[in-house]
Amino acid sequence: MEIRTDLALEAELLAGGALSGTELRRERQYETEATILEIRSRAAEKAMGRPRGTYITVELGQVLRREKESFQRAVLCVSHYIRELLDLQRHLPVLVAGLGNREVTPDAIGPLTADHILVTRHMLEHMPREFGSFRPVGAVVPGVLGMTGMESADMVRAVVSKTDAAAVIAVDAIAARETRRLCSTVQISDTGITPGSGIGNSRSGINRASIGVPVIAVGVPTVTDAATMAADLFSRAGLEADEETLYRVSEGMIVTGSDIDRRVREISRVLAYSINHALQEDISLEELGDLTF
Repeated sequence: MEIRTDLALEAELLAGGALSGTELRRERQYETEATILEIRSRAAEKAMGRPRGTYITVELGQVLRREKESFQRAVLCVSHYIRELLDLQRHLPVLVAGLGNREVTPDAIGPLTADHILVTRHMLEHMPREFGSFRPVGAVVPGVLGMTGMESADMVRAVVSKTDAAAVIAVDAIAARETRRLCSTVQISDTGITPGSGIGNSRSGINRASIGVPVIAVGVPTVTDAATMAADLFSRAGLEADEETLYRVSEGMIVTGSDIDRRVREISRVLAYSINHALQEDISLEELGDLTF
């Protein structure tokens, strides 16, 4: 049975951990836990089913638990890693792509995040003196193939070409193996993203090869495959699972949390603040709140 997960950290554990050609380390930034996994070899790529690159997993359980100052700490941590992977001169333009279907709650992370991105490209064009200190930023919500008839990758590539964006930040919902990670972790990577992979409906990849510029992927697990979840629960209980039976009775079923509406709204807010703070370094979180929410 295929154990489906979009989290590189989970894939590394499933592959046996400590693989040759990978490096795993843990850090604390702004009192927030983060795990950095680097895939460096072709053999590690094959073993993990992930392209070479850096995958950063930030733990956001503190936000869901509403711990004191947890929102600010989470935003500062996530923005730190986005800025680190982006590694882009401050005047160069960036496009933020909110991937997914806003009509389906577990898939609405991307569109909801894009709704609150501080877009400045038009202001710089029309009032360069007043807004000259801002980075040019645009945002697009390409929708899904079933609604537009167009691949998200094609739409993002066209917008990048039209706007001369130097990089893309792609935000999307992804899948996890462990239910405890749903809406409580963020994965940031420099390898791009494949829309729809979390529900087994992979579309054209949005990455440097397909778009022509660096793509930073920001993914939040909002669902888990039912068979994968059952296998995980059996494993936690120390029991052996009949994998063929699990796959047969649960094929095609996707599971999410009962409070997914609240969680998606909260995490989308964290991501929007984080991206805005990463792109506009001179603006405080308080000012960002006034400008975008």
